[in-house]
Amino acid sequence: MKLINLGSTEIKIKRVGFGGIPIQRITQDDTNKVIDELINQGINFIDTARGYTVSEEYIGNSIEGRREKFYIATKSMSRSYEDMKRDIDISLKNLKTNYIDLYQIHNLKIEEYSKIFDDNKAYRALLEAKEEGKIRYIGITSHSLGTIEKAVEDNKFATIQFPYNIVEDQADEVFRKAHEKGIGTITMKPLAGGAIDDGPLAIKYILSKDYIDVAIPGMNTVEQVKENVSVINKIELTEEDNLKIEKIRKELSGNFCRRCEYCLPCPKNVNIPQNFLLEGYYTRYNLKEWALERYESLGDSKASECVECGLCEEKCPYNLPIRNMLKNVCDKLENK
Repeated sequence: MKLINLGSTEIKIKRVGFGGIPIQRITQDDTNKVIDELINQGINFIDTARGYTVSEEYIGNSIEGRREKFYIATKSMSRSYEDMKRDIDISLKNLKTNYIDLYQIHNLKIEEYSKIFDDNKAYRALLEAKEEGKIRYIGITSHSLGTIEKAVEDNKFATIQFPYNIVEDQADEVFRKAHEKGIGTITMKPLAGGAIDDGPLAIKYILSKDYIDVAIPGMNTVEQVKENVSVINKIELTEEDNLKIEKIRKELSGNFCRRCEYCLPCPKNVNIPQNFLLEGYYTRYNLKEWALERYESLGDSKASECVECGLCEEKCPYNLPIRNMLKNVCDKLENK
């Protein structure tokens, strides 16, 4: 597939990029293998974040000496001017580069939006870093549709990044508007946080939308890279594809966890996303014995340890009724 421009920027990429969030679960050696495969496949867009623990550092170590092969995007949750200045410099050091192609304000909520442009806030630090040549473009990510809609109206960002997949298409219209205005469109969570297990179909669905520039599936193995890139030259959906898509939508309708992990850490150490994942294997995939064995292995991290404090629901960007969902896990997986 030919390279395309990310919006109106000079960033020329393939329409499948690399999401760096799972890198924090593997070693430096494994990261090197994944980055090697990105080069083999011609994938040249990497997205990571300050908040992804060691992801920036591992990626920086791996691309050292071959920086020119990639466009690098990262992001920060910092909201103040000084904190964002600090994070930009940390990112530069971690990624072992003297410039970052795209620096994004990470997971901005709608109530924060209007304040982010004040003199003592993060956007000013990004503008200064751009003037200094530390970053090339400024972007924004969010789980709030209202935030992204506002960003597209304001034209203050070169790119937007928002969840988009077979079961989460609420940003369809805003992505269309952004594309028309020359704002780059980046889709996170293309596999719905792991809820969709047919990676190639999930990527194909997104790439069939010509107003979406790039999907960035999280990948931590060479096999995942090969699998997710396999559809890049055959993006037209077939009748069989559409039937599979409808089946996935029916299976995942209602409340489901995207495993973004914003609910963590839990004060009682409950591994909330893992509990939901195992309930899904038990219920949706009929892997009952397998799911029960792994549920028991969670020990003190099981759903039954929940004390219903509600802190997780305050942090969940999808407003899921997590406490009730954990009760459902107990009903399905306890004492079987």
